[in-house]
Amino acid sequence: MSQTPFNQYLKENSRATHDSVDELVMSVKPFHTPENYIRFLQLQAVFHKIVDDIYKDPQLNAQIPGLSELARYDDVLLDLQDLGAAEKAVSLPIPQPKGAEAIGWLYCAEGSNVGAAFLFKDAQNNLGYNAEHGARHLGPHADGRGKHWRNFAAQLNKLGLSPAEQEEALQGSLAAFAFYKQLLREIFELPAA
Repeated sequence: MSQTPFNQYLKENSRATHDSVDELVMSVKPFHTPENYIRFLQLQAVFHKIVDDIYKDPQLNAQIPGLSELARYDDVLLDLQDLGAAEKAVSLPIPQPKGAEAIGWLYCAEGSNVGAAFLFKDAQNNLGYNAEHGARHLGPHADGRGKHWRNFAAQLNKLGLSPAEQEEALQGSLAAFAFYKQLLREIFELPAA
C-alpha cells in the first residue's frame, strides 16, 4: 500500500459507488413533495440507526474526541416527528458493522454531511424546512462543513490502521453505500437494481 492518507484511500476507492448513491438519491426527487421527503427521512432513519452505535462507541470516542456528538439519528427522529411521520419497518436484514468495517460506515455517514449542504438548501428552498424544523439532521456543523470535514479526516488518518484494517474499512464503506441504495429502492418502491 502506498503512503496515501487513509481518508484519501477511502475516497479514491469508493468514488464511483458514492457517485451512484448521489445519482440514485436525486432521481427520487426527495425535495419535490413533503411525501417524498418523509420517505427520504425514513431512509435516513434506518441508516443513521445503524451508525448510531459507531458514533457512540467508547473506544472510538477516545480516539476521535466529540465523535458521539456528531451522531444524527436523534435529529432524524425529530425531523420525522416534526412532519407527523414515523420510522418505517423494512424487510432488508440490518447490518451490524464492527471493527475496522465500522470505520468505513462512519466515513460514509460523516462524509454525507459535507454533501448535505445541497440537500439542506433544497429542503429550505423547496419545502420550507430548516435546522429547527424538519431538516435538523441536514444542518451544518458549528465549525462549518468544510473545516469540520478536514478535522474529521485528519482524525481518521491518525487512527493508525494497518493495511488490512484499511482494506476492511474500505469494504465497510462500499457495503454502507450498497446497503443505502438497496434501502432507498425498498423505501421509494423502486425495482431492484
